[in-house]
Amino acid sequence: MALSRLAQEFADEIAGHDWLDAPYRWDQAGHRREHDRKAAGTQTLTPEETLNLLRNVVAVATQVLRHRDPNLDVYEFAEACGLDTRTHSGRSRDGGYVAAIRWESDGVACAPGRRRGQ
Repeated sequence: MALSRLAQEFADEIAGHDWLDAPYRWDQAGHRREHDRKAAGTQTLTPEETLNLLRNVVAVATQVLRHRDPNLDVYEFAEACGLDTRTHSGRSRDGGYVAAIRWESDGVACAPGRRRGQ
């Protein structure tokens, strides 16, 4: 199933960003350090920290998108954002991507900004 236009645009934007130094800049995560006219910062995240940051960004966007569109494929969206959704052992569909979403008891994604049962 193809992503909605909105989901694809979010994914394109997220995938196009340089998350390695995102916590240390406030001028565009979409910059490219190799073309940066500013002095490149020396602070960068480790690969694991960068992955965690990206996963959290994707989870936040997924919460909103899945609430708006109950047919959104969480894994397809994460992959479009540049994440590998396989488990550490290489099996497909790491359950962490679904577990990162706040769900109501009826299986519907919670509304943005709300917790389960609110």
